[in-house]
Amino acid sequence: MEVLFSFAVMVIAISASGVMSPGPLFTANIIYGLKEGKMAGLKLAMGHTVVELPLIVMLGVGIVSLETFPEYRTSITIIGALGLFVFAGLQIKSVFGNNFEKKTSIGKNSFLAGVFLSALNPFFLIWWLTIGFILITESIAIWGISGVLVLFILHIWMDYLWLFAVAGFSSKAKNILSNRNYKIIIICLSVVLVYFGINFLIQI
Repeated sequence: MEVLFSFAVMVIAISASGVMSPGPLFTANIIYGLKEGKMAGLKLAMGHTVVELPLIVMLGVGIVSLETFPEYRTSITIIGALGLFVFAGLQIKSVFGNNFEKKTSIGKNSFLAGVFLSALNPFFLIWWLTIGFILITESIAIWGISGVLVLFILHIWMDYLWLFAVAGFSSKAKNILSNRNYKIIIICLSVVLVYFGINFLIQI
């Protein structure tokens, strides 16, 4: 039990650097929190899980490694950047659409965004290939390959809690925003996504 507790503390301390860091997923979470409400955070987290769990398992069994990643990094980065540009453009277009309404509408977009913004975010992948890989090797050293699942359980709740909390805050903020300010915020957040896309390309 003492070993598990010590490992849990290490996972939480290290994971915080990835979970709470500002990035495309965080920015999109604010946008969807404004549009779809606090449940959008859980949907983004579910989409994120679809990518993160297989990635951790593949790293644990050696299918994916830091040596193989450079072969695909350029393609992932370019597709990810273009996707962010399109995503930002659609958000801005929705603000200026004739049928624009500031209301909460639950949809599937937030889940898909969670998948896309995780799978095509080179910095998320690099985090798991470097910092996160330390946790993976440590978990395997203690519990064998089953340690990967222990690590995942200790890590993933932070993603859900953080994304749900941020989306909830965004949802509440929407209620006190005028239509004009709401549109301005969506546009500003979309510009931030464009910035991340450009930053992706610069890092190639």
